[in-house]
Amino acid sequence: MELLKMEKVKDGRYLKNYELTYRNKAGKEKKYEIVSRNDIAGPHMIGEKVSGVSIVAYYEDKILLLREFRMGVNRLIYNLCAGMIEEGESLEECIQRELYEETGLSVKKILNILPPSFAAVAFSDVKTQIAFVDVEGSFEDHTSENEQINAGFYTKEEVHDLLETEEFSSRAQIAAYLFSIS
Repeated sequence: MELLKMEKVKDGRYLKNYELTYRNKAGKEKKYEIVSRNDIAGPHMIGEKVSGVSIVAYYEDKILLLREFRMGVNRLIYNLCAGMIEEGESLEECIQRELYEETGLSVKKILNILPPSFAAVAFSDVKTQIAFVDVEGSFEDHTSENEQINAGFYTKEEVHDLLETEEFSSRAQIAAYLFSIS
């Protein structure tokens, strides 16, 4: 596959839409649409910038899950604490801020931060990292008026039951499943 041309077709507040023209393996042109959180200056910049973090948080023998209304799917789902890295902010600062904003909790210890990975490769170059942390504190709501989030700690048994009956984001579902069988 060879990228022949890239054109920005929409410049939204949070997402930018691009049309990519490829030469496929049969030598024919293929148009492909992607969205990005970043202004992409050229083909060499596609998928280069880490834009956010997902946080797998633990408290004692429980995992933190958010019951969150997501406008993109128009429903409540179970999700991880997550967010976009702000201009000039380090990844560690983003983890602290997002955890506090969405739950009122604070990071006790960062256990691990995985290398960047792509969040939705079928239609986007969005690249994020996954952080594993121990947390402390008590739940408080510091969300904006445009967010509906209820945070809770769940045992392995509770998570097992939720996985059978509730809808999750894909990363939260994987983290919850691995937690429930560990």
